[in-house]
Amino acid sequence: MKKDILICDDAAFMRMMIKDIVKREGYTVAGEAENGRVAIEKYKSLHPSLVLLDSVMPVMDGLEAMQGILEIDPLANIVMCFGIGEKATALKAIRLGAKGSLMKPFQADRVIEAVKEILGDPA
Repeated sequence: MKKDILICDDAAFMRMMIKDIVKREGYTVAGEAENGRVAIEKYKSLHPSLVLLDSVMPVMDGLEAMQGILEIDPLANIVMCFGIGEKATALKAIRLGAKGSLMKPFQADRVIEAVKEILGDPA
């Protein structure tokens, strides 16, 4: 089973930070997206094993992008990333089909824990 990740966040430094965390642990980064619309397009072309999806992005937010991805693949593995004060959005995302959630600011061990819960070990 492939274990590649699509990282979606409007902040380039956040994408880089997450990319560094997952690569250090041995996972492959399938691609990156800076907004929800790009996330859906990249999902269509890359079919990653997991999507780490920020909730707040321009053009199309994370919830809309998640719904678009789930229309393409109802079994898609999506972990939504939230800021403090977005508990209601986090709960809605889980109800709509997200397999997990991560709270910002990220802690490397929590990111890896969320990824391993879905994909298992990278090897």
